[in-house]
Amino acid sequence: MLSAHLGCRGLAGLARGSLQILQQLQRQLSSASSASAAEAAAPAGTTVQDPADTLEFPGGRVPFTNSMDFLGGQLTSSSPRIPCYRTVDGTGKQIADAAVPHDLQQPDAVALYTAMAKLQVMDTICYDAQRQGRFSFFMTCAGEEATVVGSAAGLDPRDVVFSQYREHGVLLWRGFSFDDFANQLYGNNLEPGKGRQMPIHYGSKELYYQTVSSPLATQLPHAAGAAYAMKACTSNLELSSDTVTAAYFGEGASSEGDFHAALNFAATLGAPCLFICRNNGYAISTPANEQYAGDGVACRGVAYGVPAIRVDGGDARAVYCATRAARAMALRDGCPVLIEAMSYRSGHHSTSDDSSRYRTREEMVAWRARDPVVRFRHWLASNGWWDEAQEKQLRHATRQQVIEALEKASKVAKPPVSDMFTDVYAEMPWHLEEQLQETLQVARRHPHLCPPDMPVK
Repeated sequence: MLSAHLGCRGLAGLARGSLQILQQLQRQLSSASSASAAEAAAPAGTTVQDPADTLEFPGGRVPFTNSMDFLGGQLTSSSPRIPCYRTVDGTGKQIADAAVPHDLQQPDAVALYTAMAKLQVMDTICYDAQRQGRFSFFMTCAGEEATVVGSAAGLDPRDVVFSQYREHGVLLWRGFSFDDFANQLYGNNLEPGKGRQMPIHYGSKELYYQTVSSPLATQLPHAAGAAYAMKACTSNLELSSDTVTAAYFGEGASSEGDFHAALNFAATLGAPCLFICRNNGYAISTPANEQYAGDGVACRGVAYGVPAIRVDGGDARAVYCATRAARAMALRDGCPVLIEAMSYRSGHHSTSDDSSRYRTREEMVAWRARDPVVRFRHWLASNGWWDEAQEKQLRHATRQQVIEALEKASKVAKPPVSDMFTDVYAEMPWHLEEQLQETLQVARRHPHLCPPDMPVK
């Protein structure tokens, strides 16, 4: 039956295939025998270097050794650490022999500094406004302006950003206006989310910035998956194979399982995703030395087969260069890249936090003396690209613009109560309609439960 079905050519093919399989098995057995012999002949405590003395395990090709050694262990003061790349010192003085493959020219450098200074002014005013009760919550980027804006400048405007909650400087760099920020903080009718999100949960489809979600690390698998999808979308005119995703997170988020899943997913599928870690020393009140026992976050990338670099997060020039190089690598090699930016959160975690309860005043003063905005301004001035008059004009104008934006946003009407139930289904299902009517009845019966400027309709 078999010969009738296959014919002579089919049988000949089977014979050749069987012969090839037997020859392959013989070669493998011969290699294994040679490896055992070479291992027995090798001096104790040495690693067999002959390529023939390796084996293709299902988990990878590995060499053998006669020495029983454990890798890693608890770090000590003498343990080797991943170095931290920088191009200027703590005062902003340029380091002469620093490698700068993608240096900033004057127009871009001035634009980068302008965004950092504007961010600093806006954060100060908005923080104070929240303290006055104008809106319910706020988080600043104090001490991390170079990490956030420097990396934003190194990205392409079409690269999709998956942020944590302290990266609003990316939006500012991409053109999000003070009015846009103010409308979101007040949750008014001009805000695209219509007040459904808490303050600082920014988002912009036009600027390729996914809406913020407070739970830590949830955005990391999304970024890896989006990067994998974009890699395959060569026919999509908006998101094509020449764009990457950028996922921002803090060192506290790297303790979440989603961080590890995202890195492994991106590495095994070759997803061009930049994982940008703001290692600012504190996950709210938990210091970094209680987050990990190893050498920070960058080493984890190496373990997952992801290229990694550690950079001075207070050096905007270094962050920009590292981001540019990482982005080029991700596109060229089809791989994720991990950037660990060593920074310091010089402000409180949020308006709900008092960081003086878990860190000393001396520590905060010492780090504020290394203000990344001041460091970058000194570097600009040393090149003759910035002066005191420009500084005063920029900060005065920015202050006026931010205050005006907040004043305008505070006077815009709030979305109606019914907007809580819209924009999900094309036709509202019966159970949501029931909930809507019940909510409206309660709101009319007890008007004190609703803000006075929220229409009950």
